[in-house]
Amino acid sequence: MTSSVDSELYFRLHVFVCTNHRGSGAARPGCGAHQADEARDHLKRRAKALGLNDVRVNSAGCLGRCELGPLLVVYPDGIWYRFDTLADIDEILETHLGRGGRVERLLLPPDAQPVLTA
Repeated sequence: MTSSVDSELYFRLHVFVCTNHRGSGAARPGCGAHQADEARDHLKRRAKALGLNDVRVNSAGCLGRCELGPLLVVYPDGIWYRFDTLADIDEILETHLGRGGRVERLLLPPDAQPVLTA
């Protein structure tokens, strides 16, 4: 069943920031251990301050790629980013969410694999 509402998105973009927290003894890291909550809060505040009312920012549990994190994904674009700083978050906000571009240096390729260190 379809309706006229189906053809329009409620939000132009929906950003999911992985804020998954795992215990200190967990076999896999979690994005939450890398200030992901702070990054999500910052992104929400800045999007609102910039008047990006058609952008929704939410927390997500594990997105399945925490070894590569901290991460966020932008839908409906399906673009994944790895960030380290709030300046990275600002760059994603201004370039991708604000202007529709991509932050090439922060893109996470679909086939990215974790870097294992000894």
